[in-house]
Amino acid sequence: MRRTNGPRAFQISSRLRAAGTTLVLGIALLAISACSGAAQPPAGVAQALAATQVGAAAAPATVSAAATATNAPATATPTATATPGATATATATATATATVTATATPTETPTPTATPLNPLAIEAMRQAEYPGSDIVIEQTLQAGANYARYLASYQSEGLKIYALLTVPNGTPPETGWPAIVFNHGYIPPEQYRTTERYVAYVDGFARNGYIVFRPDFRGHGNSEGEARGGYGYPDYTVDVLNAVASLKLYASADPDRIGMWGHSMGGHVTLRAMVTTQDIKAGVIWAGVVATYPDMMNNWRRPANAPPLNIPQSARRWREEFIAQYGTPEENPAFWASISPAEFAADLSGPVQLQHATGDVEVPVQFSRDVAEMIRLAGGVVEYYEYQGDNHNISANFNTAMQRSVAFFDKYVKNAG
Repeated sequence: MRRTNGPRAFQISSRLRAAGTTLVLGIALLAISACSGAAQPPAGVAQALAATQVGAAAAPATVSAAATATNAPATATPTATATPGATATATATATATATVTATATPTETPTPTATPLNPLAIEAMRQAEYPGSDIVIEQTLQAGANYARYLASYQSEGLKIYALLTVPNGTPPETGWPAIVFNHGYIPPEQYRTTERYVAYVDGFARNGYIVFRPDFRGHGNSEGEARGGYGYPDYTVDVLNAVASLKLYASADPDRIGMWGHSMGGHVTLRAMVTTQDIKAGVIWAGVVATYPDMMNNWRRPANAPPLNIPQSARRWREEFIAQYGTPEENPAFWASISPAEFAADLSGPVQLQHATGDVEVPVQFSRDVAEMIRLAGGVVEYYEYQGDNHNISANFNTAMQRSVAFFDKYVKNAG
């Protein structure tokens, strides 16, 4: 029977294996102990790594430099490793600056501005507001045949404007009396008096059942403001438009039945008002300065033997000022058309009656002839009457002219549907 080692051999083998295991574990522990010194890099290296992370993926060389410096003396490493991180940060800043500059460029492009309209331009006047005010009775005057007369006032652009006001006697219609705004012609401001001149004209309308409101344009009579004339400034038309608005607030007047009458310069004001607002039902103009501005400048010459008008210099200089600023009518026809009421004949607020005499030495009769034709061509309603040999006031044919005026207002204002 052969002999075997049996359990003894197993014990020897087990001891040998245990010793080997112990030896292996010992070696492993020694290795771990040796590596544990590199787990925490020197302070300088840690800073370099941190700087490299701030610069994102700035440069692989930075990371390599930090790793190499792990086993080097701690004194030389930190200064060298901090530099690449700073370089990466500067590069990012430069890129951002370029982007901001490119974005800001379009906002610096200047925007062109529109040339402002001259205040006299019809479009500019349409954009303005004319609120008027309550009509204040300042004084009761001597009554007319069948109507009361008052000195009244209202507001226009902050100015107190005086006016002659007539009101028919009796109970007004349910909607109020029809009314006429009465625009006087040129009278030297220093000579103007509210209750003088045009007495028969006002009486003719007042006797026939109309409220008559005759403004003293600014600078005339007791009205505040400066009298700068009716052609170079919108002032007088502004006063008239505020008179219309004030009448619409007046309890005795019908706000939907307002007409307008004008003589000479007042005719120009009437035409200008009627292309500015739609509140004027009809207009009557006697011997009106109704021509276009080029026509006024080229064809309006007073005879040498005509009496002087004593027009203030301030009311004359608009021609030179406009030519200096805008050019002559030949050089800039669009501007001169923009301030000419006659050029807006298609926009008149209602029918127009024109009356003129061939013997008028103040205002050419051709002005009325031409405007009558312009209104017809524009499709408007116009009546034109001409008196042979009569003067600027149509004195020889006054009764006929007045009857025609009243009949026209009766048709288009008093009896307007």
